[in-house]
Amino acid sequence: MKKSFKPGTMIYPLPAVLVSCGATPDEYNVLTVAWTGTVCSNPPMCYVSIRPERYSYDIIRRNGCFVINLTTKVLARATDFCGVRSGRDMDKFRQAGLTPGKAQVVNAPTVEESPVSIECRVVDIKPLGSHDMFLAEVVNVLVDDRFIDENDKIDMAAMNLIAYTHGEYFDVNSPTGFFGWSVRRKKVIKRERK
Repeated sequence: MKKSFKPGTMIYPLPAVLVSCGATPDEYNVLTVAWTGTVCSNPPMCYVSIRPERYSYDIIRRNGCFVINLTTKVLARATDFCGVRSGRDMDKFRQAGLTPGKAQVVNAPTVEESPVSIECRVVDIKPLGSHDMFLAEVVNVLVDDRFIDENDKIDMAAMNLIAYTHGEYFDVNSPTGFFGWSVRRKKVIKRERK
């Protein structure tokens, strides 16, 4: 039997990402976002939903770009800090011990400590209620070469990524399966007759 609750956002886990923005070092900021995800693969598009009163909201709206930086177990404290403190009051990069890096395509910083930085250009802003959704095209992805093997395959498990679930952070390092494993045929080993 299931118990009924009031309507709410119970789609968990969610990525816990650091969104970096700002065209110049004096306006660089970083905020934690859990309302984010993929919306299209061709062209590659994603979104972040941000409350209009957040400090980064106007920076992203004005500059039309941002970077989604994946977070790790090592970055968990900085991720939480950047979600509860405002860039209006401090340099969150410095206070969280993060390093702003250079994006290759957009005019916004990356988070150097992040294993993956996804450069995004805003294509639309949709007011939804408590949050506005910044719909964006992915224009470049930077991956730390420590997580790329000799075959150019990205080792996501080695990154120790974290997710957000109903007020808590969890690591997502233990794979349960892989795409298509539920329908993959088992190899049949034929035995030779004697």
